[in-house]
Amino acid sequence: MCLTGPTAAGKSAAALAIAARWPIEIVNVDSATIYRGMDIGTAKPDAAERAAVPQHLLDIKDPSESFSAGQFRAAALALIAGIRARGRTPLLAGGTMMYFKALRDGLDTLPPADPRLRAELDAQAARLGWPALHARLAEVDPPTAARLSPNDSQRIQRALEIHALTGRPMSALLTRDAARPDDTPDPGDPHDARGPGGRSPRYVDISLEPSDRAALHARIGRRFDAMLDAGLLEEVRRLYERGDLHPGLPSIRCVGYRQAWAHLAGETSHAAMREQAIAATRQLAKRQLTWLRALPARRVVDCLAGDAAARVVDLAAAVLEPAGRS
Repeated sequence: MCLTGPTAAGKSAAALAIAARWPIEIVNVDSATIYRGMDIGTAKPDAAERAAVPQHLLDIKDPSESFSAGQFRAAALALIAGIRARGRTPLLAGGTMMYFKALRDGLDTLPPADPRLRAELDAQAARLGWPALHARLAEVDPPTAARLSPNDSQRIQRALEIHALTGRPMSALLTRDAARPDDTPDPGDPHDARGPGGRSPRYVDISLEPSDRAALHARIGRRFDAMLDAGLLEEVRRLYERGDLHPGLPSIRCVGYRQAWAHLAGETSHAAMREQAIAATRQLAKRQLTWLRALPARRVVDCLAGDAAARVVDLAAAVLEPAGRS
C-alpha cells in the first residue's frame, strides 16, 4: 500500500495513524530523508515516531553521496519482501514521485552520470543561469523542457547530460516503461518482485491532496518558518562548514537546503532565502500533484480536513482488513 501526496500534506501523521492499528513497517519514499545530518529541513521522523513503528531508508547515506532511483528500487523491493516474510504489511510513504515510478514501472536504460560534464553544466549555469539552460533544453528536447520549471536545476542538468552523452533527447529514451505492461516480468532483473503467478506487486494508492491550493501554500510557509525556528540554518551551516560538500550534490539541492546554502555563502539575504525556499517548495508541491493526477485509481483524502488521518485509516481498513495485506 502506498501513502503519498505533496509536501506538507501530513503523510507522516497519517502513516503513524495506520501503524497504530495494523502491524506495518514504513518504507520511506523520500530522496531527502536518506541523508544523515539533514533532519530539520526534511521533516524527518523524530525518535518517538521511529520508536512507534519500524521505518526504513532513513539516514542511509552521507550527504556527499548520491542515491539513484535504481538503488531505491532495489532496496525497496528487498525491504517489501522482508517485511512480508515477517508477516507484516509494507507501507510505502513519501513524496518522491520518481522513486514511486521506478518501483512500479522499472527503469529505463539511461547513461550513468558524468561528473566532468555535470561540472561543465554547473559552470555554464553559474554564468548564464538555469533558465538559459532550460531554453537550450527546449531546443533539443521540447517535451522534457515543457514539464520542467526553468529553475529545476537538477532535472535540467540531467536532461542536458543525457542529450550530450547519447545525442538523443531524454524524452525519446523514456519509452521502455510505456511499452512494458506493469505485470510483464523484467528479464534479468533480480529485484523484480513478483506475486502469485509471476505478477507484479499490487500497489494501492492513498493520496493526501489539498482541496484548496492556496491553503496548502500557506501551510508550506508556516512549516518552513517552523523549520527556521527549529534551527534549519544551523543544520545547514554544519554541512556548509564540512568543506567537502557543494551545491552540485543531490543532498544540497534539496528544497530549503539549496536556498539556505546560498544564504550562508552570502549570495542572498535572509528574507530572500526564506522567500525563495517557500516558492521552491510550492513548485515542488505543484509537480507532485501533477504526477498524482496521472493515477486515476488513487483514493484521495483532503489533506486540509481536520480528520484527514482518520479518513486515511478508514481507506486503509478497506484495503487491509478484507485481504489482510496490500
